[in-house]
Amino acid sequence: MTDAVEFSSIKSRSPGAVARVLGSSLGLFVLTSIALVAAWQLIVVWFEVPQFILPAPSEVVRAIYSDLVTGRIVQHFLVTLVEIVGGFVVAAILGVALGSLIGLVPIAERIGLPYLLAFQTVPKVAIAPLLIVWFGYGIQSKIVTAGLIAFFPILVNVVTGLQTVDQRRIVLMQSLKASPLEIYCKVLFPGMLPYLFAGLETGAVFSAIGAIVAEFIGAAFGLGCLILQRQAAVDVPGVFSALIFLSLIGIMLNLLVRLAARRLTFWSRPRRTADH
Repeated sequence: MTDAVEFSSIKSRSPGAVARVLGSSLGLFVLTSIALVAAWQLIVVWFEVPQFILPAPSEVVRAIYSDLVTGRIVQHFLVTLVEIVGGFVVAAILGVALGSLIGLVPIAERIGLPYLLAFQTVPKVAIAPLLIVWFGYGIQSKIVTAGLIAFFPILVNVVTGLQTVDQRRIVLMQSLKASPLEIYCKVLFPGMLPYLFAGLETGAVFSAIGAIVAEFIGAAFGLGCLILQRQAAVDVPGVFSALIFLSLIGIMLNLLVRLAARRLTFWSRPRRTADH
């Protein structure tokens, strides 16, 4: 089994230090973004790239402004948001439940894990049409597709996290006559939380991919449906606008997961020791 994705090393800092680091990171991000957009604009103008191949940033901004002012994108944005969040929640619940079962019950791992691995190797794009047939063209099929794609990374990280918990803590709880539920809630679950959040960060990205894939196959509303419509109309700036709104959903969900990880797994981050 592959190792879980490790969290990036985040040092504990005072509130003032954290604010300075975030400020500098935000400033660096803004400066980098301005430089990239300026380079993009210069390349399009200098080489006279046609708009249907690569629109200028000014055209994309105009399309975003038009979408916001007219409200044309609001319904599509909300539909895709519900699909992504719904699929992510379903994947998180199933990932924790089945991951706990596989990680704690050896016979469940021997029996169930090969089937899960076999199912994971099947491209979800190939079974997405079946999901639409089974669950309909509504939002349910999109949530299921998003959940299936986001499910496996969460499962793997939960299993790995449970298997790396210090066994001495479990023995200590058993010596205190703690019940299996108490051992799980007080030792196993907190011990695998860092791995769980690592899987949730990956799952947040995959749930967005799953929702868009399902919308590409069949949907009446959603950003994926809007992208197809604008692509057929050769509205490339409009396609970029929809992609940017889709990116905002992914960024917001990722930030929420990171915020929850910082609040709930602060104890797992290494502390900076004073040099003097």
